[in-house]
Amino acid sequence: MHDTPAFRIVRDPLWNTIRLDPVAVRLVDTSAYQRLRYIRQLGFAHLVYPGATHTRFDHALGVYHLAGTALRLLRENGPLPPDAEAGSELIPYAALLHDIGHYAFSHALEELESDQLPGDHEAVSARFFRSPELAAALDALGPGAPERIHALIRGGSEHPLRGLVSGSLDLDKMEYLRRDAWFCGVPYGQVDVDRLLQGLVLLSDPETGRTEVGVHEKAVSAIESLLFAKVQMFRNVYWHHAVRAATALYKRIVGEAVRLGVLGPEELVGPTDEELLYEIRLRAARDDREEVRRISDAWIPALRHRRLPKRALELTARDLVGVTLPGWVSEDSPERRQLEDRLASDLDLAPGEVLVDFPVKRKMLDLDLLIRRPGGVVERLGEGGVPGLIDLPRLAEELYRTTRVLRVFTLERRELTAARWFEVLGSVGVPDVPNGGTRPGVGVP
Repeated sequence: MHDTPAFRIVRDPLWNTIRLDPVAVRLVDTSAYQRLRYIRQLGFAHLVYPGATHTRFDHALGVYHLAGTALRLLRENGPLPPDAEAGSELIPYAALLHDIGHYAFSHALEELESDQLPGDHEAVSARFFRSPELAAALDALGPGAPERIHALIRGGSEHPLRGLVSGSLDLDKMEYLRRDAWFCGVPYGQVDVDRLLQGLVLLSDPETGRTEVGVHEKAVSAIESLLFAKVQMFRNVYWHHAVRAATALYKRIVGEAVRLGVLGPEELVGPTDEELLYEIRLRAARDDREEVRRISDAWIPALRHRRLPKRALELTARDLVGVTLPGWVSEDSPERRQLEDRLASDLDLAPGEVLVDFPVKRKMLDLDLLIRRPGGVVERLGEGGVPGLIDLPRLAEELYRTTRVLRVFTLERRELTAARWFEVLGSVGVPDVPNGGTRPGVGVP
């Protein structure tokens, strides 16, 4: 029988004081949670914004804090319906553990090919929930608690309060935008979190009758602040060209290490940021193969010393007007690798030393939540918005399109024309022609 730990107070630069209850204290003290101290929240953003060394550990504490605040405010509006009250005690712990499965350097590795990865961080979190230490820490919540918490994290729960953990307006988004902006020292993530929390209400879906978390109409301006904050943070921080260059190099390091058998996909689960890079470099340095040794001798030192890949070509939304690119350009795929290596040959670089980057975030501005209008009328805010109230969702696709930038990075400085890029793009899938022959190409659209 474990001794019940006391409440614990954590001082935080965003939320001032975070009060952990005894169950949360026990969860935080597990090795699975302590590991998050060494997983940077923003991957390689610290190479551009030196203050961005905050971690998944402090972010998850912040989401736990917001979950407790949201529950308190919802109850102040009146008793929760019985189906919402039952199981509501699990919401803060789902918030606390929502990032438990993150890979080293957070989201970067989730862009690798599926056969190089055991799953996304939410799927991988199931492995940590099965650990005896974490299971013991959850014992106090009763039978089935780990499974129900994991369902909340993965978005597979039917609980009325599920939207606080996974949804269009979940607490994770409110927290990370504020925290990321704070530590990067930029003004873009100023979300009106207080107004959003005050505006949360439990509503019944007029079509299905299901109860879910929604917002009062008075909080619509705060929703707008969140959406604009996301766009600005993606443009200026998450998809900054140097951040994407470092991320692309890191993915190439790990992807090549897995492809060449330096380590297996399963070994990506568990290591912290520095542990993973250290282990790859150690193993690669013991390998006699030239293509493996360049990982340890060139690529990892370049990443550590901020000798990042350079932009050989950059195509903005304006450059891509009227162009339909194949979906694999945005994916870590065999086709994109073929494109990269053909470009490398053109540019007198070794295979693997050209990196095509066209990031994807399909739900950047996704909205799907209920709004309570004056007089108690409930409407669903979806892709079309609510005419006369919030039309921002109509701009979502355009904002997303203009935020994305297609870049070609090279490990040594090179220049690439748009015309040549499109020509080589059109040759993918066509066998290489020996002896300096030409391949059929596609002109610039």
